[in-house]
Amino acid sequence: MKILSRVLFRLPIHLYKIGLGPLFGHRFLMLGHIGRVSGLTRHAVIEVVERDRDLGSYTVCSGLGAGSQWYRNIATNPEVALQVGWKVMPALAVPLPPEEGAEVMRAYAARHPVVARWLMRMLGIEADGTPEGFRRAGMELPFVKLVTK
Repeated sequence: MKILSRVLFRLPIHLYKIGLGPLFGHRFLMLGHIGRVSGLTRHAVIEVVERDRDLGSYTVCSGLGAGSQWYRNIATNPEVALQVGWKVMPALAVPLPPEEGAEVMRAYAARHPVVARWLMRMLGIEADGTPEGFRRAGMELPFVKLVTK
C-alpha cells in the first residue's frame, strides 16, 4: 500500500515531465529545487494559493509545515525553477512572515471556501469557517512567494 500511495503522490510530477503540465492550468505548478543534502534536483507539484501577474509571482504553502522536504530545501537554497503549464522559469523563493501568510490564507478561503475547509480538516488545523478563523489557521502554515526572474 505504501508503494501505491508514493506512486500516486508522485504522479503529477511524472505528468509534468512528459509534457502534460498544462492539464493542471495555473492552479498548480511544479517546483524544481536543489536537495540540501544530496545537491540533486528535486521536484514537487504544489497548489498555487495566490498569483500576482504584475509582480510575476506565485504564492504556495507547505501544508505539511516547515518540516516538508521541499520547504527545507528551499530554505537552504532559495534559487528554484517553476513550471506552470509548459512554461519553465527561474525564481527566488521568499518565505512570508506569518501575518502575511495569514492574509493569503484568508483570501484563499474566500475564493475556495469548500476546498479551504477540507484542507484544514485534512491537515488537522482548527478553522471555524469564518474569515478570521482561516486567518488564524494561516498563521500555523509556512507560505512562500516564488518570484520569477
